[in-house]
Amino acid sequence: ISLITIFAIAVPIVYFWMMLRSKKVTKVEHSRVWAYVPLFLASVIFWAIEESGSSVLAVFAANQTQLHFAGLHILPGWFQMLNPLFILLYGPIFARLWVKMGEKQPSSPKKFSYGLVLAGLSYLVMMLPLMVSGISARVSPLWLVLSWAIVEIAEMLISPVGLSVTTKLAPKAFASQMMSMWFLSDAAGQAINAQLVRFYTPGTEMVYFGIIGALTVVFGLLMLFIVPRIEKLMQGVN
Repeated sequence: ISLITIFAIAVPIVYFWMMLRSKKVTKVEHSRVWAYVPLFLASVIFWAIEESGSSVLAVFAANQTQLHFAGLHILPGWFQMLNPLFILLYGPIFARLWVKMGEKQPSSPKKFSYGLVLAGLSYLVMMLPLMVSGISARVSPLWLVLSWAIVEIAEMLISPVGLSVTTKLAPKAFASQMMSMWFLSDAAGQAINAQLVRFYTPGTEMVYFGIIGALTVVFGLLMLFIVPRIEKLMQGVN
């Protein structure tokens, strides 16, 4: 796992280095690649949280969630349906929203910033039932539903937007490789998650959610602060 983690992080670093040093990349494209770097880092952090639905949140669903609710017996695996369910619900809403807002919609870097803040909040809300009921009590399944509902809003702000902005910022000579970079951000996020999940143990749940959630929110706010600089480097791409 550690070897895969190193590889998943090293490959995109090497590719960024290749593109930034390539003579095939024009001055404008060079600037756009630099603009893509913070977006890439933001997506890595987001995917590290979003993909934890099949690891940390799955364990939480099995061990610390009330599985009898409203007369139903809930299987822990059912919670994995929340990801695609909220995407199906949110997809048409956000598609209509962006069309309606047109040129007034937030720029891609701003959407990434908002998405990171929401991703962090999806972890911070998981602290609340643990603070109220204690780490040994089983909590309402609605807390997991709420967490997924929040993080999937973040996904709507990052995942499809990331696919779009990647194609727009890609140097002509590295168009295909740049697209693979976007998926490498998911790989790097999952690789980091594979290391972080070791700290999720009985008794550390609240600290785990709190630290990772808070750091993600802080990174999102910091990114929002440098959005003007990123937009300048994007050279007219929105």
